[in-house]
Amino acid sequence: MSTTAAVRRIGARKAGRRTMRRTRGIGMSGWVAIALLGLVVCFAVLAPLLSPHDPNAVNLSGAYQGSSGAHLLGTDASGRDLLSRLVHGSRTALIGPFLVVVISTLLGTNLALAAVWFGGWFDQMVVRVVDAVFAFPGLLLAILATALFGSGLNAAVVALSIAYVPYIARIVRSAALRERSLRERSLPYIAALQVQGVHGLRIALRHILPNVGGLIVANATLAFGFALMDLAGLSFIGLGVQPPTSDWGAMVGTGMAGVLQQHPQEALFASALIVITVGAVNMLGDRLTERWEARS
Repeated sequence: MSTTAAVRRIGARKAGRRTMRRTRGIGMSGWVAIALLGLVVCFAVLAPLLSPHDPNAVNLSGAYQGSSGAHLLGTDASGRDLLSRLVHGSRTALIGPFLVVVISTLLGTNLALAAVWFGGWFDQMVVRVVDAVFAFPGLLLAILATALFGSGLNAAVVALSIAYVPYIARIVRSAALRERSLRERSLPYIAALQVQGVHGLRIALRHILPNVGGLIVANATLAFGFALMDLAGLSFIGLGVQPPTSDWGAMVGTGMAGVLQQHPQEALFASALIVITVGAVNMLGDRLTERWEARS
């Protein structure tokens, strides 16, 4: 086996072990959070099977019915079954934040690794651009996007993805700088790979990236919770998911009229699911972050 191949394999094995150790031992609270999130995901995947009624079936004569055998959680102002709408609403509640996290994490991570590796003027330019975008609140960018391109989930997802890129990029850049100092570049495994003539892009992707993978996962988890709240807020004010599509944020908005008429179940149940899901995501993200900090 050549020296170069040996160095690559040793670096890869160490990176893999470090990443695995950082994601272990999340504690009882972490497993409770995973169980809650798994339950919500099951609702989203099995929504057609779990829904007792068509979530969009209108029955004006059955508006604001209470809990019964036919409608376990009652009905809304249009006589639609609340349980069915809540179960189907888990799909839009999860898919939007998932897309935001995937897009922003991919863009932010690649941007951060490029800035760390090339350094110099390129790194300074990336930092300035990231700081400029970071100054704009994500909700403000989403509202501007919906004003330009119309209301809907797509415009909100794109706008929030751009707004979350600086958040991911700054954290990944800070962690990557510890792996490879822009000035000293002193970590032994990186220096050894450079001496062996391994290309810089290969070092960044196969060695530096796995070593900061635990932190990326932890912050992507936290970003998911923030994205869920932001998208729910946009749907609440009518700029996100549009009726009659089921969505938790939109149901809170439409359910406010029922609150004034002593029928708070729609807004109450949808709000509770948002709080539970975001709480579970934040709990898991905090545990993953603690594990990373303990191992770094």
